[in-house]
Amino acid sequence: MIAAMDIPVTKASKSKLTDMDMNNLPFGKFFTDHMLVAEYENGTWKQPVIKPYGPIQLDPANAALHYGQSIFEGIKAYRNEAGEAFIFRPFDNYKRFNISAKRMSMPEVPEDIFIEGMRQLIDLEKNWIPAKKDHSLYIRPFMFAADDTIGVKPADKYLFMIILSPTGPYYAAPMRIYVEDIYTRAAPGGIGFAKAAGNYASSLLAASEAKAKGFDQVLWTDAFEHKYVQEVGTMNVFFQLGNKIVTPRLDGAILAGVTRNSVITVLQELGYEVEERDIKIDELMEAYKAGELKEAFGTGTAATISMIKELHYKGYSMTFDTATWKTSPAISARMNEIREGKTEDVHGWMFRV
Repeated sequence: MIAAMDIPVTKASKSKLTDMDMNNLPFGKFFTDHMLVAEYENGTWKQPVIKPYGPIQLDPANAALHYGQSIFEGIKAYRNEAGEAFIFRPFDNYKRFNISAKRMSMPEVPEDIFIEGMRQLIDLEKNWIPAKKDHSLYIRPFMFAADDTIGVKPADKYLFMIILSPTGPYYAAPMRIYVEDIYTRAAPGGIGFAKAAGNYASSLLAASEAKAKGFDQVLWTDAFEHKYVQEVGTMNVFFQLGNKIVTPRLDGAILAGVTRNSVITVLQELGYEVEERDIKIDELMEAYKAGELKEAFGTGTAATISMIKELHYKGYSMTFDTATWKTSPAISARMNEIREGKTEDVHGWMFRV
């Protein structure tokens, strides 16, 4: 049981919701009226507050800007058929957030600030949750160093915040993916498993180059030989080989996705055998040529379930007719049923606001 917390609220003078076109919600562009803010100083978390969404003031010597101590999470809230607000698996994201914090030499955020703060913020903003298929309220908790001195060391002060953004589908259509074999995203012993801002900064050049070639994202390969697939820039990845589903194992270089874990559970409930193991890109090419690579799809909080219609590697394209697929649509349907309250939530994934 989470400890009760009385969080002071300063309400916005006017809601932006009245002027919002809820039929046009690109990812991460629009934000709700309020945000949660908590400060860490002298080894202690101060009283969090909820206040109107707005700019924050930073000193030019802010430690996060110079040394990159910054982490975040991605979570979603949904409405069920009865119109009630639920958050999908927030405790799993809370645990992963603090795993990232520990790796980046940052203080762990207490559960009551993270979970109860999130719940109270969404309760205040629940009218922002779109009541439309494939729409949700995206939740972005994040923390960064707040020291105003330059020096390579863990900061003494930090700022934890939660902001909210109503959003539609992240990828509206099946994706074209470029298999990256030059640049490296992460290696074992590094920070690939953490939701650290620097992970994403280092991925931008490869993604930009792929987009210039007409692709939507890159599929990263291992740092040592560039032979084993890891994850797509914005999501974990799955492949159907015959009647078996395979996904890269968690080796410390890829993110332990909450949606990834959920999809593995749903796949097993649907009767599929799932293997978490090392996967060579050459294995996928051989399976494709033999007609055994049936489906490829990504999973993530933002992306949810995203079908991959093309994998391009060293000049060779593996293309798919996603309209004929059965597995990924079945997973997506089951996940939607759980989120919308159309089927029993036997795993306790939906946290009531």
